[in-house]
Amino acid sequence: MSDRSLLPPNATGHERAMADTMARISDVPTSLRPLWNPDTCPVELLPWLAWTMGLDAWKPYWSEAIKRERIRQAAEIHRRRGTVQSVRRVVESFGAGVAIREWWQTIPRGIPHTFELVLTVRGETNSAELQEDIVQEVTRVKPVRSHFTLIAGVSAEGGIGLYGAARPVIYRRIQTEE
Repeated sequence: MSDRSLLPPNATGHERAMADTMARISDVPTSLRPLWNPDTCPVELLPWLAWTMGLDAWKPYWSEAIKRERIRQAAEIHRRRGTVQSVRRVVESFGAGVAIREWWQTIPRGIPHTFELVLTVRGETNSAELQEDIVQEVTRVKPVRSHFTLIAGVSAEGGIGLYGAARPVIYRRIQTEE
């Protein structure tokens, strides 16, 4: 029997055509692996990948680089939730620099279970909305008993143009006799 269809003998032509089409659809290569990788996933599918990775917040105004990095760091952040490392990873996933000073690292010693978060957002991504998003995410992953103070800074890079000029001067003393 060459016919591998489960259709009854009295199937219509339309039903047979549908069965043939459905039998060939399994030959179409569908690779799901790129869809689960934040680096290769199409941009329009990133919100669904973020949802499956358990991201609590997703903003449409984030840059594509921030979105991909947030997804990339999601598992590690969830694994270490409630630690200094998770706070550091959350801030770095937004493309910002961070320095964390806990209460026992300050002189004089601070109030127990408090820390200072020195945030440095780099480049064009710096905005009040992005800093608010970072604060919300830090609040989600920090230890529940801890409170923090945010110190925001801006890191800017620039170049200095240096121009040089040379003007040759020839000096010669001329003596005349009378």
